[in-house]
Amino acid sequence: IVLDGDKAKVTREVDGGLQTVELKMPVIVTADLRLNQPRYASLPNIMKAKKKQLDEKTPADYGADVKPRLKVIKTEEPSGRKAGVKVKSVTELVDKLKNEAGVL
Repeated sequence: IVLDGDKAKVTREVDGGLQTVELKMPVIVTADLRLNQPRYASLPNIMKAKKKQLDEKTPADYGADVKPRLKVIKTEEPSGRKAGVKVKSVTELVDKLKNEAGVL
């Protein structure tokens, strides 16, 4: 993430490689586990962390609007799979793929 005034440049991993997107601030960015190597806390630091006060903030504190912009109209499960057909030879398989399935 590169912050530049009221814009943020974010590079994300996609199927074909990396994609860089420039976004207008404010923006909410999530990260995955591979971003950094984990640090393991020592026992004294764990005890200090238990005593530390945490400030709880909402997205509204940062001026971010998080209301949903998509509406789910309908959800349904996919139809069940049809039973398969056993073939006796490769020629019969090729014939069925050409004539019945239309894939060859």
